Amino acid sequence: MTVQASGTPAWIDLVAQALETGRDRVLLTAADQPGTRWTGAELTRRIGGATALLDQTGCPPGTVVPALMTTRPEAMAMVVAGAATGRPLAPLSPRLTVAELADCLADLDCPILLSEPGSADIGRALARRCGRRSVVVGDLPRADAPALTAAAEHTAFVLHTSGTTGRPRRVDVRQDRLGARAIVNARLTRLDTGSVYSASSPFHHIGGLGAFAVALAAGAEIVAFPRFTVDAWQSLERLGVTHAQAVPAMIEMLLRADAFALPSLRLLQYGASPIHPATLRRALAAMPGVAFVNLFGQTEGAPLTCLSPEDHERAAAGDEELLDSVGRPVEEVELIIHEPDESGVGEVRARGAHLFAPGPDGWLHTGDLGRLDERGYLHLVGRKGDLIIRGGENVHPLEVEQTLARHDAVEEAAVVGVPDERVGEAVMAFIVPRDPSAPPEPAELRAFARTTLAGFKVPERWEFVAALPRNPNGKVRRRDLPLPRSIQ
Repeated sequence: MTVQASGTPAWIDLVAQALETGRDRVLLTAADQPGTRWTGAELTRRIGGATALLDQTGCPPGTVVPALMTTRPEAMAMVVAGAATGRPLAPLSPRLTVAELADCLADLDCPILLSEPGSADIGRALARRCGRRSVVVGDLPRADAPALTAAAEHTAFVLHTSGTTGRPRRVDVRQDRLGARAIVNARLTRLDTGSVYSASSPFHHIGGLGAFAVALAAGAEIVAFPRFTVDAWQSLERLGVTHAQAVPAMIEMLLRADAFALPSLRLLQYGASPIHPATLRRALAAMPGVAFVNLFGQTEGAPLTCLSPEDHERAAAGDEELLDSVGRPVEEVELIIHEPDESGVGEVRARGAHLFAPGPDGWLHTGDLGRLDERGYLHLVGRKGDLIIRGGENVHPLEVEQTLARHDAVEEAAVVGVPDERVGEAVMAFIVPRDPSAPPEPAELRAFARTTLAGFKVPERWEFVAALPRNPNGKVRRRDLPLPRSIQ
């Protein structure tokens, strides 16, 4: 059975309905801007102002608008305006370097580049490099909004993921598929008009903008904060947040600071990278009575599986093997293990109406390796490629290796991900020094890599070796790299 997205309401239609029914309710609050609380009517007027801004820039319909934006009310208004007028936004990470961002702009032909006051400097530098015009979005004016409507096959917004190639890959999020995702996610996370929702992931992530898109369509109040800190998390209590999302690195940070518990919280959604079962057990103990949900997926399609609140309750009661899984396929998804080996491990493939980027055969080829146990729970064992997921951010070893190899004191480099309770996977580099008697200092290599790589891609663990293990064809065997005993 091939699942089609036809018949699903467009996301913008769900948003229009939520704005109308929530005209007099607060739908958007800025956690870092006291007093900034927009009702549905106010958000609609700001969407009108965002539309006027896009009109003034001369950005024609049919073009994708790159935007260096963080989680702020103005950014959400810009996204809705773009989705309703055929000028979908492509949020990009201000944490990336100009060179990395330029790769994302390569397939976007819009003549402008949006940024916020906080990202204006890198926005101007990027605009100069790519021949675009920089437009800084401050406080949006109020204006009449256009009709919030779009065809099902139109693009709502565009995300970029580095995937398994190390190069940014564009993912166009269709209106109908996003509408289907909004319905699925709202059911799984119990979101409705009585919910107050906040996500900790960056705006350019599927866990950021994608999560807010779901909450807005459900008519929930969104609490936006642009940067995760322990203090920002604790501020959610005074704002009455009932539903929150966090990645394992954030959960670990909060547990270490003894700041995880939020009395107002009813449900916590987590995912985006591997989580240590020990960390999850500590989280469950820290917030008894809170429903935990793990939604597994990727930018190209999510959720694929769900470890439900009931699963977490069973795990807390003694069925701890469940915590080693990412749950069972959601009912709207058909999931298979492609070409399993003798242990049942193969590539996870899925299809469903809410998946953004299925392949020509209708299936999403995830690149994740996993197996289904006898109860139907999916256990992940790694990546078909070598992708490292550090704190929810994708790091491709080849990109890091090529950067390190350019250092004068480095003969060769190999990079792998190693288990880490704080960030899920830490980036570890194995270095063959050009002069074994005078190897470079890790601090020197770290600073060198940081000149061209985002901070999360820079290795945090280092090992100096005489040679790299290779197969008969000369290819480095990453699995044979000599890991320190402490992380084996």
